[in-house]
Amino acid sequence: MPPHFHAIVWIDHAQVKVFHVGRTGDDEMVMHRHLPAKYLHHKAGSIGSGHAAPDKEFLTQVMNAVSDASEILIIGPAGAKAELAKFLREQHSKIGDRIVAVEPADHPSDREIVAYAKKHFKIAPPRVAAASGAANG
Repeated sequence: MPPHFHAIVWIDHAQVKVFHVGRTGDDEMVMHRHLPAKYLHHKAGSIGSGHAAPDKEFLTQVMNAVSDASEILIIGPAGAKAELAKFLREQHSKIGDRIVAVEPADHPSDREIVAYAKKHFKIAPPRVAAASGAANG
């Protein structure tokens, strides 16, 4: 696979969507987190935040998916986006240094994610050549 210049990552605590975007096209990769069958809930009077620890295996898979991008935009709801950005900056600073922004986004469609990336990275649509032999009138 050739290197990509721009990547946008939409992440929540259940899945991640990675899009490599450019003038010549886009590609998508979707990964699902393997969640335990039982969730731990915070109980009053207990120590700790009640949040599960970051899933380093899952975050490593995301890191590998964006490792060839020169610029990375991370979006998503809640804290998963910040968790990913922190992981990339701490575990692989060369990739973490390529994060250009971490922004909130609820649950956009795939088209909306790609459009957001193209707007953010200022990627113009490809020029379409005029049809030859067009009638002048």
